[in-house]
Amino acid sequence: MNKVPMTVQGAKSLQDELKKLKTEDRPRIIQAIAVAREHGDLKENAEYHAAREQQSFCEGRIKEIEGKLSNATIIDVTTVNANGKVIFGATIDLADEESGDEITYQIVGEDEADIKANKISVSSPIARALIGKEEGDVVEVKTPGGVRTLEIVEVHYI
Repeated sequence: MNKVPMTVQGAKSLQDELKKLKTEDRPRIIQAIAVAREHGDLKENAEYHAAREQQSFCEGRIKEIEGKLSNATIIDVTTVNANGKVIFGATIDLADEESGDEITYQIVGEDEADIKANKISVSSPIARALIGKEEGDVVEVKTPGGVRTLEIVEVHYI
């Protein structure tokens, strides 16, 4: 399987979730199954079936996170000397040429993307247009809403 880029923060977030699932959620669910079993007939025991469903979800999520982490190439942008170029993990201040609005995006891995937190996937149209560019460059981005012209105001490696 191909390696997937991931920021240090993204990897830490997944590792924290994995730890919580293994040390808190899994034992709690196992206890809930044990309690539900004590109630007798398992065929008609809604508590038992709900706990088993939770267990299935929890175990599936553990496997998913472990898979993502094993296929991740963790990139610490603070250690890369990119000489002002936009690279994976960089945070970019942009100015929209038409509206004059300023926006800041961080380019992250697909699993970390969260537009509400201004984290865009490395495979998004905006990120693909920005990669390799420098401060002061103007890029045209084809978005679902039409073509946008963006100027790179500043590039940060944080």
